[in-house]
Amino acid sequence: MAAGVWGTRFRALSAYPGLLAFIAGACSVLGFAPFGLYPLPLLALMSLFWLWRDATPAAAWRSGWLFGAGLMGCGVFWLRISIHQFGGVDTSLTVIITLGFVALMALYFGLAGWIGCRLTPNPTARLLLTFPAAWGLMEWLRGWVLSGFPWLAFGYSQVDSPLGGYAPLLGVYGVSWVLALSAGLLLASVSVGAASSRDHVGAAFSRDPAQIAAKGRSHALAQAALAALLWGGGAMLTGHPWSLPLGVPFEVSLVQPSIPQTLKWDPARRGPTLEIYRRLTRTQAAHSALVIWPETAVPDFLHRVEDSWLQPLAQELAERGAHLLIGVPILDPAGEQYYNGAVVVGSPDAVYYKRHLVPFGEFLPLERWLGPLLDFLQIPMSHFSAGQAARPTLRIGKQTVGVSICYEDAFGEEVREALPEASYLVNLSNDAWFGDSLAPHQHLEMARMRALETGRPLLRATNSGISALIGPHGEVQAATRAFTETVLTGPVQPMTGVTPFVRWGNGAAVTLMLLGLAGGTLKSRSKIHFDSISY
Repeated sequence: MAAGVWGTRFRALSAYPGLLAFIAGACSVLGFAPFGLYPLPLLALMSLFWLWRDATPAAAWRSGWLFGAGLMGCGVFWLRISIHQFGGVDTSLTVIITLGFVALMALYFGLAGWIGCRLTPNPTARLLLTFPAAWGLMEWLRGWVLSGFPWLAFGYSQVDSPLGGYAPLLGVYGVSWVLALSAGLLLASVSVGAASSRDHVGAAFSRDPAQIAAKGRSHALAQAALAALLWGGGAMLTGHPWSLPLGVPFEVSLVQPSIPQTLKWDPARRGPTLEIYRRLTRTQAAHSALVIWPETAVPDFLHRVEDSWLQPLAQELAERGAHLLIGVPILDPAGEQYYNGAVVVGSPDAVYYKRHLVPFGEFLPLERWLGPLLDFLQIPMSHFSAGQAARPTLRIGKQTVGVSICYEDAFGEEVREALPEASYLVNLSNDAWFGDSLAPHQHLEMARMRALETGRPLLRATNSGISALIGPHGEVQAATRAFTETVLTGPVQPMTGVTPFVRWGNGAAVTLMLLGLAGGTLKSRSKIHFDSISY
């Protein structure tokens, strides 16, 4: 009865599929940080899959695109802040550029619906195989096509849910697939009652209504049980010791100066900015074995400040056995290219150049044709070159460290390249570009997923927040308030060991998704009729 009432009410809402899809996408933003209402993405996917279940490919494309527009429009509209305030673009053009980006990203969601309906006519095969697989594959593609924009992959919303237990096995896209699969199973289970008295059920089983109803209930229970099993399995995996302590903990300090982005690159502010870092390092980080400054902490090239400012401070730290890791722009000896770098001051070989740059922020794709665009946007230090290091690692003291700079921690496949040698991870970032918005919270959530995937603690040092000490299970052990001048100090325990995700990367999850697509296609093309119960 409950399933029938639920189905009746939902059909009334689905009379306006475009509106329902947009609202579902917009509401799913509440599943991500800072809100953390992780059941909402599950309900949003159930809503979207309901619209797709009996839809034509064209209709599924439309509702999928509108879902993506709602998600991206509400979830990453903070992009306008950097474009307007720091790119020098007027408000109206800023909104147009941001909406254009949202519309482009929404294409992935429309394509997922189109593929699912195009390949698989059977409604239940769509729910249980094709839709979850297409959803996961489109998120994976969005994470690397044209440099990638993996923001708001649904797996991130589950970092604190039982499904987060699958992250060390399958990574964030695998978690997205499991979430979508559980949505399909639950939707199939509540849809069975309504479908049990129509279509081809009588031919498949019996024309006895009681037998039909019994079959419907058994299939509904089986599908609900499988969904519960997925969530229960994730809960059992949560906290599993994929990695083990290596050596003894040591104290680390993350310096957060909260330099306003509008002043950061002002040449007149270079001295005062460096003095803030030096003061905070000498006073509040006096007893730490490792002091970390955020991305491009030094608002000048390394060679201009190394001897006068950095080496004396690093020498003070070295006298008590401590190291100084900083983010700084680095100009090559020929003076032709510069890099967004991370440097252990005083260790000439301990240098990392950022490899995955932000399009239109740090470099310009197709610069030969779009060259004037960066000049138009007026973004400082926007012609970085990409580093070519084979692996993102640094040697700091006796430990090998996995390093990422800002946007790089959004790419799990790249972070895992530092393992298994890296005993902990460091991310240097600067989210001041996006002001007091959802972006710093969402970025922290992505960093937590990297720790969870790899079984390593992650130290996140930012200019304006949120800086954090993250444990090997993705838990936030300590964090700063945003836009506060402070130093976050605490212990870090190096770890050793290999999670399945470190070993397989996204390959395992993508394989499962491809099998889902193939299975849905083969089932629908077989000579046996698979209706919504007998499947």
